[in-house]
Amino acid sequence: MLTQYEEKMQKTLDNLEGEYASIRAGRANPNILNKIKVEYYGVPTPMQQLANITVPEARTIMIAPWEASLVKSIEKAILNSDLGITPNNDGKNIILNFPELTEERRKELVKDIKKKGEGAKVAIRNIRRDANDNIKKQLKDGEISEDDLKDYEGKIQKLTDKYVNLVDKAIETKSTEIMTV
Repeated sequence: MLTQYEEKMQKTLDNLEGEYASIRAGRANPNILNKIKVEYYGVPTPMQQLANITVPEARTIMIAPWEASLVKSIEKAILNSDLGITPNNDGKNIILNFPELTEERRKELVKDIKKKGEGAKVAIRNIRRDANDNIKKQLKDGEISEDDLKDYEGKIQKLTDKYVNLVDKAIETKSTEIMTV
């Protein structure tokens, strides 16, 4: 009965970790390109399906499109994204050079990380509320006893605590990664 709520909490955590993967931490990480879509024959297509993406150096990403005609489209998609990086192209490949993060920018990123983490905790607590509402309804409908209610409430709280702690760990890990020069 509680597995559906645990699955929702796990999805919330997975979503948060996916968002954290797209935040760059001084090093070039190809995952920051995951959300960028490129116009390909009128269809917004994920960049990974149109090019080979490599990290030749710590702060450089190289994008090698499979079709030469895609260079301009990929360049345009990067410029229109919220990456804040100007792509360089040599006619065949696109190169993204990531500047060293300033202390101020690192602190802004950590604030953003904490804000996203708080959002995930709120989502987990909302799942807890939904689960508690559901079992109270079952008690009212006579499907479970008072003892079952208390038992389920305890299990739901344990699940909530577990996932809130996992979110806290994810926040801490990503914050440390960002602040490490």
